[in-house]
Amino acid sequence: MNWFRRDREPSRRPVEDVDLDSLLALVAESLGYTFEFARDGASVTLRGETTLHVKLTGLRREAGRRPREDWPMLVSEHLAHAVATAGEWLDVCDLEQAAPLLRTRVESVDEVPDLTRVVGRHLNADLVELLTVGSRTVRPEEAGCWPVPSAQALDRAVANVRRDERLLVEHIELSGTPVTRLTGAIPAAATHLRWLGSYLPVPSDGVLVVLPDPYTLLLHPVDGIGVVRAIERLRVHAVRTGGLSSQVYWWHRERLTLIRADIVMRRGQTRLVVAPPPEFARVLARLAV
Repeated sequence: MNWFRRDREPSRRPVEDVDLDSLLALVAESLGYTFEFARDGASVTLRGETTLHVKLTGLRREAGRRPREDWPMLVSEHLAHAVATAGEWLDVCDLEQAAPLLRTRVESVDEVPDLTRVVGRHLNADLVELLTVGSRTVRPEEAGCWPVPSAQALDRAVANVRRDERLLVEHIELSGTPVTRLTGAIPAAATHLRWLGSYLPVPSDGVLVVLPDPYTLLLHPVDGIGVVRAIERLRVHAVRTGGLSSQVYWWHRERLTLIRADIVMRRGQTRLVVAPPPEFARVLARLAV
């Protein structure tokens, strides 16, 4: 990217930089600040009741990935956040400061208002693992300031989660079906699936998983035809809790796959109709022999 240089060759500045700077200037003035851009365009100094130094590297990168109609919202949010957090010790745009505080949180995709305004990765089509700092999600323009890609920052967050705590292991029953419950103090229990073998024996065919809330995992081994009954018990429990997800998943080979199980009413009776993915269906057929 060619950074804005105020001291020479103004005609060679990309029109995108000119337009973004114009928006920054308008928003700064509306907030009651005068402004001064750094020569390389990487920051802007706002002067008003206080003096703020606002980094723009990540904002410029994010604007380059977004349609122009999104720019006013991006600029407004970026400067409003800078003003709101003035005086705080943490600058999330500074990876050295933010890295020790990076964590992950798993959310239902349907519960995230705008996936373009967060940093994360999909665990599957239903669930997304978000990058957080403190109690809030990291914004793309903040991660864009860092000298490492977002995927590497997420890996750092995962390592922090593992270092933070070891989940509590409990053995319980759901209507006679034994399951293992893992619980933690921070909303990152699903992140621990990566090292599930350190909590319980994991069969070669994997385990069933439900996520009743961000702090909890319920697990059942895929080690016999009794897994069909376990799917039913786990699905009913997930629906009743109404938490993070009402679905049952299959953790196998480092992937979390949905086992579609619909609760339907037929002739006045409630039944569970399971439509497993092909790979899991083959596992069930083998276990049934």
